[in-house]
Amino acid sequence: MDYIEIHFGEDLERSSKGVKQDNDMFHSINPMFCLAKRLWKPQMDIFETRTHIIIQAEIAGVEKEDISIEVTNKAIKISGNRSRTPPPGPATYRLAEIQFGKFERILYLPTLIDPDKVVASFSNGFLELNLAKIPLQKPQKIELS
Repeated sequence: MDYIEIHFGEDLERSSKGVKQDNDMFHSINPMFCLAKRLWKPQMDIFETRTHIIIQAEIAGVEKEDISIEVTNKAIKISGNRSRTPPPGPATYRLAEIQFGKFERILYLPTLIDPDKVVASFSNGFLELNLAKIPLQKPQKIELS
C-alpha cells in the first residue's frame, strides 16, 4: 500500500508567501481556451460530523507522488501538480477546459483538529482527508478556599 506524505507545520500562512490567499473555498475557475501556466483550484467538498471533518478533492490525473499535504490544528494546505500530456502528432486545440500545472488550496477549518490523527487516501482521482476534531474540554468546577 502506498502512502501520501503529510507534512506537519505551525503556520501555513508563512509557508505560502507570494500565493494569493483565498478564503472562498468553493470558488470555481473556468479557463476556457486558457493554456497559460498558473495555479488552479481543484473542486472540493468539506463536511463534518460530530467527531471529524472530511475533505474530498477531485484531482483526477494527478499522480500520488505529486500531492503534498501540510496540516496544522487550524488549517490544511493541499498542493501538487497535474502534468499535461501533449496531443499526439500535429493537432489544433478546439476546446481547452482541463486545467494542468500546479494547484494549491489552503483551507481554514471551522474547529481545531488533531494533526496526529489525519488519515489520507487517494483513489480514482479523489483525495479524501479524514481529520479528527479535538474534543471540547468540559468546564471544570473550582471550589473557593
